Amino acid sequence: MDSDVTLPFVKMEAVGNDFVLVREDAAPALPWGDLARRLCDRRFGIGADGLLVVGASDRADLRMRMFNPDGTEDHCGNGMRCAVIYGVGEIGPGEERSLSLETLAGVRNAHVFYVNGELRVEAEMGEPAFSPKDLPMKVDADRVLDYPLEVSGETVPITVISTGTTHTVVFLDASGVAERFDRLSPAIETHPLFPERTSVMWATVEGPDRIGLRIWERGAGETLGCGTGACATMVAARLHGFVGDRATVVSRGGSLDVFWPGKGSCALTGTARTVFRGRIGVR
Repeated sequence: MDSDVTLPFVKMEAVGNDFVLVREDAAPALPWGDLARRLCDRRFGIGADGLLVVGASDRADLRMRMFNPDGTEDHCGNGMRCAVIYGVGEIGPGEERSLSLETLAGVRNAHVFYVNGELRVEAEMGEPAFSPKDLPMKVDADRVLDYPLEVSGETVPITVISTGTTHTVVFLDASGVAERFDRLSPAIETHPLFPERTSVMWATVEGPDRIGLRIWERGAGETLGCGTGACATMVAARLHGFVGDRATVVSRGGSLDVFWPGKGSCALTGTARTVFRGRIGVR
């Protein structure tokens, strides 16, 4: 742009996954990918795991776009809940509202309600995809279930699922996750078998309806939460017979409840909230 723009923003978080949210009509000519790199920087910007751009839609109540800190556009379940909370506005205990949201993965419906004094969002996440061409992943198989991935001198069994974005799930006990997370996550993210890179979900099954999760998101690195990743992890766990139709997925930022009956769409339920509002000068 040729001159400075003062851009209003809202800082939001959902299970520790934090976002800068801006309205598209506030500065429609801005290059959003470039802006994401600047605003998400935790030392020289506002600091966030992603930039949410919310605007009008001819297919839904609102449209949400999400840009990673490296400027790439992606789909995001936690970002969806933040956009939904922003879109419905102020509601009080006992009130409920619904909203449809156009996303990179299609139109998704969401319902906002209170449980025990806490505002929660149940969001439709769509059907998980398993075919390598839809993930995408360069392997010859119907599904990628316990595939032996050769990475950094060792073999890691992975299950790969797309819930609007590519997720590689690794099941290990907690001690195995701690030893491998920093060392292997970047190498798996950028492995040549993933033409669009992948997020890496390091999962520990803690019970028949509970999964612990440590998260490496493509384009962002370690994050405290990931909604699409929680869905992918629960789906992978159900395919393995580790859990039933419902499970709580617990990451460092909090808990998300995932429902998937073995076919059809996933449903994701969790909190989201506004942290603060502000204005920032951008060019």
